[in-house]
Amino acid sequence: MAGTDLNHLKWLQAVAEERSFTKAAARLGVAQSTLSQTIKQLEAHMGVRLLTRTTRAVATTAAGDRLLQTSIPRIAEIEEEISTLTAFGDKPSGSIRLTLSDHALETVVWPKLKPVLSAYPEIEVELILDSTFRNIVEERFDAGVRLGESVEKDMIAVRIGPDWRLVAAASPDYLAAHGVPEHPQDLVRHICINMRHETAGGLYAWEFEKDGQELRVRVSGQLTFNNSYAMIDAAVSGYGIAYVPESIVQEHVASRSLVQILDDWSPFFDGYFLYYPSRRQNLPAFKIIVDALRYRD
Repeated sequence: MAGTDLNHLKWLQAVAEERSFTKAAARLGVAQSTLSQTIKQLEAHMGVRLLTRTTRAVATTAAGDRLLQTSIPRIAEIEEEISTLTAFGDKPSGSIRLTLSDHALETVVWPKLKPVLSAYPEIEVELILDSTFRNIVEERFDAGVRLGESVEKDMIAVRIGPDWRLVAAASPDYLAAHGVPEHPQDLVRHICINMRHETAGGLYAWEFEKDGQELRVRVSGQLTFNNSYAMIDAAVSGYGIAYVPESIVQEHVASRSLVQILDDWSPFFDGYFLYYPSRRQNLPAFKIIVDALRYRD
């Protein structure tokens, strides 16, 4: 493979993953014609066809599969080493990618990150907000943020926030018109604002617990979101009962735009944890971010 530009192997990887020259070119930020010509030159240099092309899709050949399986992990290791060496300069520097939910960002991560980023301007942080359970290794994130109960066992996990809970809340007007639920099972007769889990695709079954009795209640209503803040706004507007993080609904309860209900049925969950594979722990910039986010009672 002497004389091969390693970046061209990553271009081949992009085409293989996207199964399209058009999509791969857009992802890489290059012209489609440039990408196509580069892959042809790579195939000519190696003397073997790496891709099969049809009018509908592009796929790797057996040789292309083997090349990607053996070369891409090694390229990633080289990039990792370069990043590590670069990070050991006079000032901690480097790029860190995190995946987390909007709630984790607003309540835990961003308040702690702001002073750190001001103190270390050479550290770049990319924050990808969603509620899915991403594979941080495959998608090349440096770390992710999840509730403690959801962290994979083979990851290093660092607590970054206290335990918290979801609470049910509705507007005074809604409760005046529909009554106040006295038990979680009463919710099936109410209009509720659903939350969809993007990873599984299903609607979240509301979890309750009291005196050792656990209940999961599937609710229904006119609205479904994948964002807690939108659910709160809908509840304030009288569209039903929402089950949302207590920390971001407290101000609405205090202002009486929402009424908290079924309080004694709302259990606490493990708080947020930062999780990452062990290979990232020695980077100075990453260690600074981890230390800044670490939860301290």
